[in-house]
Amino acid sequence: MSATNDRKVVINKRQKGLSREALGELSQTELIDKIVQLEAYNFQLRNLLHKKLTEHDRSNAEYAELLGKETAATATAPKETTTHSGKVKKQRKFDWSIAHQRHVLLKLTYFGWDYQGFACQEDSNDTIESHLFRALTRTCLIESRATSNYHRCGRTDKEVSAFCQVISIDLRSKHTPDTQLEPASLSSEIDYCGLLNRVLPKNIQCVAWMPLRSPVYSARFDCTSRSYRYYFPKGDLDIEAMREACKLLVGHSDFRNFCKMDVHNGVTKFIRNLQAARVEPCVEMLNNSGYDMYYLEIQANAFLWHQIRCIMAVLLLVGQRRELPRIVSDLLDVETNPCKPQYTPALGLPLNLFHCNFRDTTTRKLNLPADGAEDDEAMDTSAMDVESSESSAEEKDITSWIYNEENLEKLIENIQCEWTEFSVKSTMIRNVLQQLEHLLEKNYHIKERVTAQVILLQDSVKPREYQPLLERKRCESLENRIEHFVKKQRLIVKDES
Repeated sequence: MSATNDRKVVINKRQKGLSREALGELSQTELIDKIVQLEAYNFQLRNLLHKKLTEHDRSNAEYAELLGKETAATATAPKETTTHSGKVKKQRKFDWSIAHQRHVLLKLTYFGWDYQGFACQEDSNDTIESHLFRALTRTCLIESRATSNYHRCGRTDKEVSAFCQVISIDLRSKHTPDTQLEPASLSSEIDYCGLLNRVLPKNIQCVAWMPLRSPVYSARFDCTSRSYRYYFPKGDLDIEAMREACKLLVGHSDFRNFCKMDVHNGVTKFIRNLQAARVEPCVEMLNNSGYDMYYLEIQANAFLWHQIRCIMAVLLLVGQRRELPRIVSDLLDVETNPCKPQYTPALGLPLNLFHCNFRDTTTRKLNLPADGAEDDEAMDTSAMDVESSESSAEEKDITSWIYNEENLEKLIENIQCEWTEFSVKSTMIRNVLQQLEHLLEKNYHIKERVTAQVILLQDSVKPREYQPLLERKRCESLENRIEHFVKKQRLIVKDES
C-alpha cells in the first residue's frame, strides 16, 4: 500500500491540439488536411447529437443553431415570436452589461428515473443539468454556464433521484449588491423558483433559494455532509443482520472494495468518513410481510463512484444470509483484501440524495477560479470545519432558505399527481399478486410463500450456486490501474517529498 502513500497521482492535462506556434510552422497542405479532419470530426459529432435529440429539441433555436440549420442572417437577426393577434414581435437581446447579480444557493428536487443522470454529457441532452441550464438561460437568470460561478453539491447517476440537490450560482437580481440582503429587497426579489418551475419539466423542480454573503461560497466544497437513502422491500431479508453490518461501515475507512474505481479521472484515494449508516422502516406500522418497505440511510462527508450501490449490494447478500455481517470488515481491510471481488452494484433507481449540510462560513478564498477547479477529488470537508459556533449571525456566509407558499402548493400538487399514478399501478399489481398467491396456496398447499421482491435490486444474473465474495475472481489492484494509466499518459505520478 505504500506505493501510493508517498506519491501524488494527478491527471496529465495535456494540451488539446497544437499551439499557435506549432500551427504556424505547418505548410499550407498540412493546414488544409487538418481543417478537413476537423470538419469531418465536427460532422460526426453533429450526426451523433442529431440522433440523440427529440423532435421537441430539434425545434429549439439553440440546437437548431448548433446543428447548422440557421443561416448567417437568421443567426444574427433578432428573434421573432408571433402573438395571439397574429402580429410578429421582435425579441430584444438581454443587455447583461446593466444587470445586477447575486450569489445564491438553489435547492432542487427531481425524480431521476427518466434521465441519464444529473451532470451534462457530450452525447446526451437528457440530463437534469441540461434541462436546468436551458431553463436558466431561457428565463435570462444567467448569461451562460461559463460565467455563472456554478457548483453542484452532488453528481447523481442515471435513474438516481434527489429530494435535496443544492447548487450555488450567480443569478440576475433586481437590486444593487449593497442592498440585496435588506429585508425589503429579499421580499421583492425575482421569484427564482416560480420562474424556473414554469419552464422546467414537472419532475424537476426548484424548492427554495438562499441568498449568500460570500461570492465564492460553494455548494460542492462547503458541504460538510451528504445523506442518501436507498429504498427497498423486506422480501426475505434479515433486517437485523443488515443493521449489524451497517455498524461496521461507520468511520474513516478505505472503501476501494465498495465502489467503482475512477482511477482514469485521477481518483486514487479511497478513504472516506462515513458518519452514519442505518436501516429503518419507511412507516411505523408494518405488516410483517415481504412487501414492507425499508430504507438504508448513509451520511458521509463525500462519496465515491457507485459507493452506496456497492454497499447496498453487499448488504443485500448479508440480508439473504449468503454472507455474514463481518464481510464488511473483511472488505474494508485493504491490507488483506487489496483487490475488490467481482460483484454487481445494486440497482440505481431506488437511490435518493436526501439531505445536505453546509458550513456557516466558506473556507474558500476570493482569488480562486470561478469554475471550482481546485481539486477534482472529493474533499474531506470534516477536517476543514471552521469555528462557526463562535461567530455571530452577521459573520455567516449563509442566511435562510426562502420559500414561496404558492410555489410549494404547486410543487405538492405536481408530486401528488406522480404519487397517484404510481400508487394506482402499485395497488393494481398488489391485487394481482394477492390473487396469484391465494391460487398457489389453495392448489398446492405450500409451506413458504414466494418472497422474491429484492431480486430486481440485484442487477445481475442469478447463479445456480452462490459463490462467496472472498472466493470470487478479483478486479485489478489500485497500483496496477495507476501503472496502466501512467503508461497511457493519462496520469502523472509525482514524488510529494
